[in-house]
Amino acid sequence: MQARGGDRGMRGTPPDGGRRRRRLWHWLWKAPLLAIALSVLQVLALRFVDPPFSAYMVARQVGAWSGRDGEVRIAYAWRDWDRIAPGLPLAVIASEDQNFARHRGFDLEAIEKARAHNARGGRVRGASTISQQLARNLFLWSGRSWVRKGLEAWYTLLIELLWPKQRILEVYVNVAEFGDGVYGAQAAARAFFGKDADALGWAESARLAAVLPSPRRYSAVRPGPYVQRRTQAIQRQMRQIGGETHLQQLR
Repeated sequence: MQARGGDRGMRGTPPDGGRRRRRLWHWLWKAPLLAIALSVLQVLALRFVDPPFSAYMVARQVGAWSGRDGEVRIAYAWRDWDRIAPGLPLAVIASEDQNFARHRGFDLEAIEKARAHNARGGRVRGASTISQQLARNLFLWSGRSWVRKGLEAWYTLLIELLWPKQRILEVYVNVAEFGDGVYGAQAAARAFFGKDADALGWAESARLAAVLPSPRRYSAVRPGPYVQRRTQAIQRQMRQIGGETHLQQLR
């Protein structure tokens, strides 16, 4: 009888492999919840804490150290909103995302226009908003994949939900790359114009915004014909959207 009882006790005890599988599944279903919670805390913290670096900066530096990306020297210096000339955030809106004050992270109208334009062929047009670009620059990596696009959409939603518009634009103009290894308004103003970010004029701000599509290809300090034309067009758009009074919508 004792032997049979002992057998039942042994049969009722799961083998080590079964316990390990149960522990694994226990953590697998919790992992997505943990990742969601961490990303929310990450974005919420950066509403109040100025980021010391971005994911793009880290990737660029790692690439330089590994020899994959040549030599690069990262230039980055944070500047608060009130220490950046208003012309720069205005130029970025005029150039990159004129519906920034109205949309909630995704500009559906611009996406549809870009889709129709690209279907006709010619130069490919994107429709990423400032919020989407910030999500990529600050938290993710360069390249194209569905995983990255999904994470970009998630971080864009969090940024729009947890940050005011002015904070989004403040962080964006501080971490955007304006030249090869030159990140943010202050570093760009010093490197290209020999002045601080709060002294930038409209023409200089428009020129910085003009190189944003490809800052390692185009130069703000030695602008070619494309950058010159684009700078003039951005200045016209800055006036057309209302000038610096347009920024009052972000408060």
